[in-house]
This record gives sequence, C-alpha cells and structure tokens, in this order.
Amino acid sequence: MSQLEKEFGKIYDKSVDKIYRFIYLKVNSQEIAEDLTSETFTRGWEAFQKQASKIDNPQAFLYQIARNLVTDQYRQKAQAQFVSMESVPQAQSREKSLEEIAMLTSDVGRIKAALAKVNDNYREIIVWYYLDEFTVPEIAKILNKSEEAVRVVIHRALKALRAELQ
Repeated sequence: MSQLEKEFGKIYDKSVDKIYRFIYLKVNSQEIAEDLTSETFTRGWEAFQKQASKIDNPQAFLYQIARNLVTDQYRQKAQAQFVSMESVPQAQSREKSLEEIAMLTSDVGRIKAALAKVNDNYREIIVWYYLDEFTVPEIAKILNKSEEAVRVVIHRALKALRAELQ
C-alpha cells in the first residue's frame, strides 16, 4: 500500500460517517446516501491521486464534492427533499440510565424539531460547527466564503434556532 493510499485511508476513516450523515439529511434515502457517499470518495480519491499537494483541507474538499453531488441529485429528481434528523440512523451509544435517556430524548427532540424549521443553510452550518466540530476556516473553505461571513452565518443560525426553541 502506497503512502498516498494510507493518507487517503485515514481521511476516509475520519470523514465517511460525517459525509454520509450530511448526504442522508439531504436526500432522505439510505440507498441514495450510500451511493452518493461512495461517489464522493471515489471522486475524492481520483482528485487526491492527481493533486494531493494542492488540496489544503481534504475534508472540506470532500464536503464540496458531496454538496455538488447532492445538488446534481436534486436536479435529477427536480425536487429538493429534507428529512427530519429524527429519522437519521444513529450509531449505538454507550449505555445510559433510563432517566438520562429520557432527559436526552426530550432535549434532543426539541432541538431536532427546531432545527428542522430553520433554513437549509443555517441547518448545515449548525451541524458542521456543533455536531461535526468543524472550525470556522474549514466551513469557510467548504462554502467558499470568508471566515467573517461564516461567523455571521453561525450567529444568525443560532439566533434562528433559539427563536424556534422558544
């Protein structure tokens, strides 16, 4: 296995679940999300082989590919779909007490419902920044915007989410 393959394998391991979740939230189909995730990494690998040294942030690069594929999927279907976060398959978590689960479910349910009501751009920013723990520069690269613009969108997204939670 070459060094390039090892590097891309690490990138894949770090990013595959996040890319899948991002796509799944957009297309509302496990099969389509799996196909688009696979295509994202296939295209990412092809680009990585040709220009690995030119790709500053491989994870942001993969998100750009995924966004483009989702856009293409919408164009093919001629309709955009969004699913609630409640239907996203969840990974198995550590065992918790029934009380903890009830409290988390209550809070998470409220947040999911509120998040479903904010616009797509805000929802993406919130997921990337708070769930996927991307930095402002990483999000700026994905969106091809300035860091200051991303900070403003994060602020507005939180304000919109707070309004929905009240």
